[in-house]
Amino acid sequence: MSIISWIILGLLAGVIAKVLLPGRDPGGFIGTTLIGVAGAFIGGWISARWLDHPITKDFYDGATWAAAIGGSLVLLIVYRLLFGNSRD
Repeated sequence: MSIISWIILGLLAGVIAKVLLPGRDPGGFIGTTLIGVAGAFIGGWISARWLDHPITKDFYDGATWAAAIGGSLVLLIVYRLLFGNSRD
């Protein structure tokens, strides 16, 4: 996949992570989607590095989507833990 594909995948993964983990985020929609992009990269790297599932060239691979969404969820949880009370 190209870098543009990873960005699109990350944006969609960020939105899906936001739906799966509702609530008030310190960064709003833009911050959540940027976390999604970073989560897609991190999830793909973890999948390739430690889970022995190399990154495929197919945009529609379920494991790639699961890694991207999982990475986005982890980053969203960490982001909320670190900066969750900044909007109060």
